[in-house]
This record gives sequence, structure tokens and C-alpha cells, in this order.
Amino acid sequence: MDEPTLTAALEREHHEIDAGLEAFAAGQEAGQPQPEQLARAAAALRRHIYLEEEFLFPPLRAAGLMGPVLVMLREHGEIWRTLDELEQAAARSGGGATDRCRELLGQLERHNAKEEPIVYPEGDAKLDDATKQRLHGFIEDGTMPEGWVCAMAAPRG
Repeated sequence: MDEPTLTAALEREHHEIDAGLEAFAAGQEAGQPQPEQLARAAAALRRHIYLEEEFLFPPLRAAGLMGPVLVMLREHGEIWRTLDELEQAAARSGGGATDRCRELLGQLERHNAKEEPIVYPEGDAKLDDATKQRLHGFIEDGTMPEGWVCAMAAPRG
């Protein structure tokens, strides 16, 4: 485990995901689409949401952090749907991918501004060592199950 805390490891993933999406948007704006950049960033974002919802949030809810976790789950659903729309727009090649990507980056910025100072430090403080080890292990080399979808990713009404 490279990072000493879950906060550091999870924030590193945020930065890597953001950088991948920024690179995709820049390529789109420059007329040099990079679908592989989007594919990597999208897979990393979906995997990150999976690890939070399956490994981090359940013990935090059990420790009494219900409100912030519910906000994060709701926002994950919004982020997931926007990512779906971004991937669809990129596949059509008819435009709209840059706008969806910028929308997603804005959602992530607002989400991370709450998650990083509130939820992650609670994980460092409240999770037992075995759970922290499991999370760090997944961050290092875990894979998301095929077909997994976040809890609140129902289509927009």
C-alpha cells in the first residue's frame, strides 16, 4: 500500500479519474478524439464508485454516518447516469460528448468537495484495521464484478 491512509489513496484515484476525463475533453475540443482515454477513465470511475459503495459506505453507515453516506449514494447515481450519457454521446460521434464530459467533471468536483473532507477522514477514523486492509487491497488490484451498477443509478425520470 503506497498511501498511508484511505483518504490519500481514494483522493489519488479522484485525481487520476479527473485527469483522464480532462484529457478526453481536451482531445474532443481539439478535434482529436481519444476514445481509449474515456474508456479508461470511465472504467476507473465505475470501479471507484463500486469500492466506495461495497467496501467503504456499509461500515460507515453502521458507525452512524447515515446522512453523508446517503448524499454520496444519491450523487453516485447522478454521476453514473451522466457517465452513461457521456459514453453514449462519444459512441455517436455526433457531438455532445464534450458537454457531457464537462457536466460530469462539474459533478465530480462538487461531489469530491464533500466526500474528501467529510467521508474519507471518517473512514480513516472509524474503520477497523481489517476493513482498511481490505479496502487498500482492492484499491491496489481489485476488480469490479461484471454488470455491477451503483445503488441509485436508475434512469432519469
